[in-house]
Amino acid sequence: MKNRVKIILIVILAFGLILIRQFEDKLFYDPLLEFFKTDHSTQPLPEMELYKLYANIILRYLLNTILSLIILWVAFGSKSILKLSALLFTGLFFLFFIAFVLLINTSAAGDHMALFYVRRFLIQPIFLLLLLPAFYFHRRS
Repeated sequence: MKNRVKIILIVILAFGLILIRQFEDKLFYDPLLEFFKTDHSTQPLPEMELYKLYANIILRYLLNTILSLIILWVAFGSKSILKLSALLFTGLFFLFFIAFVLLINTSAAGDHMALFYVRRFLIQPIFLLLLLPAFYFHRRS
């Protein structure tokens, strides 16, 4: 694939990730979005429908992962990179989702920073931001 086509595809796919972020409040049920925008340092977690929250976190992670894997495929065109990335995304999802469930069920009032950061890893394409340069530097060496 020519470099211009790759760049255009990556920009379009990145725009998809931006749209997910831009319309997160309309697309996904997540009462923690507003909660973490407030002074949450002394507040208990808001009332939530946990299964609905879990389903929406999973859906958002899945959408971000699909777009991220396509970006990695377009950028590198390697099955081995795609397989390793899919394995990493899956393993890290289970690790962070279990931590998220535990934290949301045991979080005390004002003690939410671990929940905030674990949730960030689940709802933002942070793994893509880590994997792109890692694979790029690996390819160069």
